[in-house]
Amino acid sequence: MLWTNRGKFLMLDWVFGAESLPSSYFVALVTADVVPTVDTNTLSQLTEIADGNGYTEGGYEIWPGDSTDRFDVYTEDDTNNRASVQIKDLIWTATGGTIPDSGDGARYAVLTDDNAVVADRQIIAVWDLVSDRTATVGHVISLEDCELRLVEP
Repeated sequence: MLWTNRGKFLMLDWVFGAESLPSSYFVALVTADVVPTVDTNTLSQLTEIADGNGYTEGGYEIWPGDSTDRFDVYTEDDTNNRASVQIKDLIWTATGGTIPDSGDGARYAVLTDDNAVVADRQIIAVWDLVSDRTATVGHVISLEDCELRLVEP
């Protein structure tokens, strides 16, 4: 998992700057065309997988505090000097065709804010899926236990 510098800034601004929190977050799937780095700021800087067949542009919406679509595991680990939160398992089922509908498979998952303009959504964190992921009809792309971790160096 990689925190972007934008994500670090947003977290500090939301907590200490008392800025309004997003009402929801999204996890979008992007290709390896452009490798996300700590300096990636918005979804427009990356190549999102093609919309359709069970994947919706902008990704999977997550509402904090919702009983079904939320961050579901919180951990404080005093032994390893860290705290973490996990996102519930995310599942995209291919229906009517392959996910993605065209182009390359998903190599990265990115956590974004909820900007109404999908391309302007700010990248908070990135997970490397290790290899391109696709799903044929009836199969799934699933992400389990995506974790955000804060560690004291």
